[in-house]
Amino acid sequence: MENTLGEFLRSRRARIQPEEVGLRSYGQRRVPGLRREEVAQLAGVSVDYYIRLEQGRGANVSDAVLDAVARVLALDEVERAHLRALARPPRAASPTAARTAGARAGQQVCPGLRRLLDAMTEVPAFVLGRRMDVLAWNALGDAVVGFSAMDPGRRNMARQTFLEPDARTYYPQWEAVAAETVSHLRLDAGRHPEDPELASLVGDLSLRSPEFRRLWADHQVREKTWGQKLLRHPLAGDLELGYEALALPGDPDQLLVCYTAVPGSPTAQRLALLASWSAPQPQPQPQPQPESEGRQRSGERS
Repeated sequence: MENTLGEFLRSRRARIQPEEVGLRSYGQRRVPGLRREEVAQLAGVSVDYYIRLEQGRGANVSDAVLDAVARVLALDEVERAHLRALARPPRAASPTAARTAGARAGQQVCPGLRRLLDAMTEVPAFVLGRRMDVLAWNALGDAVVGFSAMDPGRRNMARQTFLEPDARTYYPQWEAVAAETVSHLRLDAGRHPEDPELASLVGDLSLRSPEFRRLWADHQVREKTWGQKLLRHPLAGDLELGYEALALPGDPDQLLVCYTAVPGSPTAQRLALLASWSAPQPQPQPQPQPESEGRQRSGERS
């Protein structure tokens, strides 16, 4: 059974050098970074207690201890939240409850959000749900990313990043996109440790992608909030986009992701071209009959 808490703590103490926290290093170290005894000393807890924490046996660990360990390991706010989620996982669900949760895992996008997406005609936008599943998108978002062409059962950004043959072409900065994707999935796994569909996704990606396997083992965590992304579109060319990922108040597991371009930039011009291509075509309206023709046909019927 995976001890995610212990692996996370070991990965974080491995990046802290003794000199950085005022300790002197003597001789050859068998492991990189801080030893468990040093973390315990600096955090003000017993060595035995910290060892039990790394072994996943720190039941009812206090906020004070978690904060002290986070301080010693120089965790940022996202990592601190992740540590608390790992140290205090929700009560394990029964196998029946887990299967029921899995059956309900397909999230629904509310009608108002779908109308909002459709109204954003000049902004590529889509909604990400749990496990980075793509739940909805607008016409320009589809034109940029190609959601409608994806297999509906595998419409997932992690799968697209690691398993699609053209992903490295579509993402010229693929390494950065891959690292961001895995760090977001790690957060999801910390918040929902009993999710069987997430476990299945991680297992499949680990088997089929050595790059995913390596990044998953690093235990990096990061919120998907904003940033820059370069996309190489097969028709429009390079798109230099900013993105904003907005958590929805009614469902924090859903993110509204919007791409933006600098006004007047080549990317803005290319987005405008894609928008014109993807705009729905007006339906032809029936033409009114000439009045004389209408009277003539009326007379014929009489």
